[in-house]
Amino acid sequence: MKTVITKDIYETREFAREFAGGLHAPVTIALHGDLGVGKSEIARTIIQTLCGKNTVVPSPTFTLVQTYIAGDNTKISHFDLYRITDVAELVEIGLDYAIQNDITLIEWPDIAESRLPKDTIHIDISEYESGRKIVIR
Repeated sequence: MKTVITKDIYETREFAREFAGGLHAPVTIALHGDLGVGKSEIARTIIQTLCGKNTVVPSPTFTLVQTYIAGDNTKISHFDLYRITDVAELVEIGLDYAIQNDITLIEWPDIAESRLPKDTIHIDISEYESGRKIVIR
């Protein structure tokens, strides 16, 4: 377990850029935290680090999943499971396939807990003073 304290959005993005540098598929990253704490910002920065800083990264809140191709042809799947109410829907949106093959970023991962690999990287994000406390486990 590792804890990182960031004092502002710029340091939070720097954390995400450094974290992205060590990612290789297949890997699953579960992003935990309250609404508005920075899960999407961390996911966006990871994707832009791997795919190019000008990559447009909308939140997948309504599409449920967005996919990207990194510079080395690695597929990145970004899921937002906030609106999922039935575990069976996870198969329909391709979560199992992504976990086995892609760099998979999952916001609101609780409903998928039973499907996540044992080696999933969990990132807990919470407010801390004017920045964030980021716990990687």
